[in-house]
Amino acid sequence: MSTVELEIAARARKHKNTALTNVSQFIDENMLTDCFHSLNKNSSPGVDGKCWYHYNLESETRIPSLLTEFKTGKYRAPSIRRVYIDKGKSGKRPLGIPTIEDKILQESVRRTLNPIYEEEFKAFSFGFRKGYSAHQAVEYMFRD
Repeated sequence: MSTVELEIAARARKHKNTALTNVSQFIDENMLTDCFHSLNKNSSPGVDGKCWYHYNLESETRIPSLLTEFKTGKYRAPSIRRVYIDKGKSGKRPLGIPTIEDKILQESVRRTLNPIYEEEFKAFSFGFRKGYSAHQAVEYMFRD
């Protein structure tokens, strides 16, 4: 967990009965840059056709611009590129591929909200949480 995520978790713990209404204050250029570098470099490009390597060439100018668009409410997520992947014998399933910038913002929002909700989850909540598994849920059920 990053320092920012630890700070968010501490605030969520301290103000348990108060809603954190402006979590976008935690999203800054450093976080967006970290989010960009955490993306899969070999993932498919979105509708804009830009792959990670192409975006990396202009990231020093694009990331500050993306942050400004996000903070001012002017950012609009572009369309998702739809592809169909084989599902075996039962046909194909649709898969939506966002643009690099959309992936960056999605990851920054995930990093911001995750520590807040982690403070809210009960000890018996195992579904869709990093570091928790179905095996741990079964173990929890059979504890004394």
